[in-house]
Amino acid sequence: MAVSRNGKTVSADVFVAATADVDAGAVIGDDTRVWHLAQVREGARIGTGCNIGRGAYIGPDVVLGDNCKIQNYALVYEPARLADGVFIGPAAVLTNDEFPRAVNPDGTAKSADDWHAVGVTIEEGASIGGRAVCIAPVTIGAWALVAAGAVVTKDVPAHALVVGVPARRVGWVGRAGRPLVRDGEAWVCPETGERYREEDGALRTVA
Repeated sequence: MAVSRNGKTVSADVFVAATADVDAGAVIGDDTRVWHLAQVREGARIGTGCNIGRGAYIGPDVVLGDNCKIQNYALVYEPARLADGVFIGPAAVLTNDEFPRAVNPDGTAKSADDWHAVGVTIEEGASIGGRAVCIAPVTIGAWALVAAGAVVTKDVPAHALVVGVPARRVGWVGRAGRPLVRDGEAWVCPETGERYREEDGALRTVA
């Protein structure tokens, strides 16, 4: 059964708070929750089981996979692409303008035709900490962890733990999000026991 929210017809399995602003051209998957004051723009596609926190912004044509969590006041600007299971911490920002200006060199106000939007790509299971900023175009690898307050200016490998301004890798994390510990030539997750090996600056699962 479908219900109406803010002029948009959505599945009864979707919760949209009365104060949220969901464009009629957005697509929202079942079991997704859009909380107070959040805005989901036209053409955005949000998967199943997602949580869009209070005051969060999802830009036009942004794509979120299943089971993503966008925390309060996070800003996800188009054309960002988020895979399944991505976590975006409170007040984190995914940018989309490499050379931001309000005006052109002649002083006229910039319009949508005066710049080219570039997006942030975040792969499966990766997490972006609170108030972190990802400067487009960057790719955050699967299961990577960007620490709170970090500023990411270059691609982050899968399973990398990055901190600081600009962000730099200081370790590795497993799928449980815990820092890995070294065991001889292997890296081991203290929670799951999963084992990895570092090769050429990347982490590989040990069978």
